[in-house]
Amino acid sequence: MTASERLIACNCFASRKAARLITKMYEDHLSRVDLTSTQFSILVYVDEIGAASMKDLVDAMVMERTSVIRALQPLERDGLVAIGPHEENARRNVVRLTEAGRAKLAKAIPVWQTAQAEFERRFGAGLAGELRQSLLTLAP
Repeated sequence: MTASERLIACNCFASRKAARLITKMYEDHLSRVDLTSTQFSILVYVDEIGAASMKDLVDAMVMERTSVIRALQPLERDGLVAIGPHEENARRNVVRLTEAGRAKLAKAIPVWQTAQAEFERRFGAGLAGELRQSLLTLAP
């Protein structure tokens, strides 16, 4: 088996290559609202649950704690999220969206929807749905 054949047969290579392609497409769109795809996902998640602990974010994003912190820093700097003590346990910090964060998310959602539509145009709605279901099976 040649090196090229090994790469083509490698699930990790194929999934990472596809992930880079998809991430670039979404980030090209989200850059119009000065967000990365990770930052967008964090804003959506925090908006959905109200207040997220660092553990919540690490688990939901399936990322290392230091990577989550790096993604949060510009969001906090720009006033989109506030990080502060949990109401019931002051030793535990939680992330909350600010009003500016909600406004940024409201601007970002239509841009994200455009990225979603581009993905479905390029790869087909059926394949997009199948891919999403398969990936969610791997990482629920």
